[in-house]
Amino acid sequence: MDRETLVLGIETSCDETAAAIVRRHPDGRGQIVSNIVRSQIDEHKPFGGVVPELAARAHVVHLDSIIERALGEAEISLPHVNAIAATAGPGLIGGVLVGLTTGKALAAATGKPLIAVNHLEGHALTARLTDGVRFPYLMLLVSGGHSQIVLVRGVGDYERWGSTIDDALGEAFDKAAKLLGLGYPGGPEVEKAAANGDPDRFDLPRPLLRQKRLDFSFSGLKTALRLAAESVAPVTGTDIADLCASFQAAVTDIVATRSKQALERFVTEYPDIAPTYVVAGGVAANRAIGSALSDVAARTGAHLVIPPPALCTDNGAMIAWAGAERFALGLTDGLDIAARPRWPLDQLGRGVA
Repeated sequence: MDRETLVLGIETSCDETAAAIVRRHPDGRGQIVSNIVRSQIDEHKPFGGVVPELAARAHVVHLDSIIERALGEAEISLPHVNAIAATAGPGLIGGVLVGLTTGKALAAATGKPLIAVNHLEGHALTARLTDGVRFPYLMLLVSGGHSQIVLVRGVGDYERWGSTIDDALGEAFDKAAKLLGLGYPGGPEVEKAAANGDPDRFDLPRPLLRQKRLDFSFSGLKTALRLAAESVAPVTGTDIADLCASFQAAVTDIVATRSKQALERFVTEYPDIAPTYVVAGGVAANRAIGSALSDVAARTGAHLVIPPPALCTDNGAMIAWAGAERFALGLTDGLDIAARPRWPLDQLGRGVA
């Protein structure tokens, strides 16, 4: 489909209520026309994590107005969009249902095509929106719910090379912060404390790194952090800074090592293609991890792409863009499509590169 399209994207899979309008030009370039995100951090902060029932309720309350703002900022009305894309999973099922049901209702009312988007595909394709990255490329997805290394061969065509066998990296940061009495969300709090700490004070493990597989494990690291904190209890401010720095250093080593191994495999399998390494998810904003990945990319000859922080965390633009990419290939969904709490990226129907 080689014509200009406007797609409305709706994202409600976790604790951001988001909607956006994205334009896909006939040559495949993308443009964000509007992108509205309402974070629920303040609602969940007292509980130290996301409460699914509260998240779903907040989506119900705010989604309509968020969509109206996205249309208003784009200076268009709903009949002007060519398709409606909504996250259909994976995610907290209550939240996913809110967004997908809203998308279905709008599609039914306007007669516009519906595109049910895999949330992870939204992350996977964002670099094509921001940087025009060409297939194939490698993606490192590190967020509160996911930690994966994925080969992106085309729209709907993915091969998972590695994933966490327990906690996601963002989840590990949140648990580390809670253990040390820091705030929520944990990633920024741990990073802030680590800036003043000694990363060599506590010798924390790097799980699975002696194995050749590309999987991650962070649960044992979290346990080691707890034992280290107990060994110096009661902890002081200096202790907390050193614990955070040591934890962040261990995580950075794990991610950098796995990234190097994955890029080496990519070069072996695609010797005639210069590797591109895309990093997505909220943890991509961590400066220590970003710096380490820059070094890895330089050593392996890879082009490192990290989209702007606002497009690494959950947002409507990535869903609208994934919808636009699928719509350009003639891929749409019926109104009977079901929400899915689990939906592995490598189980999507194969698209066209």
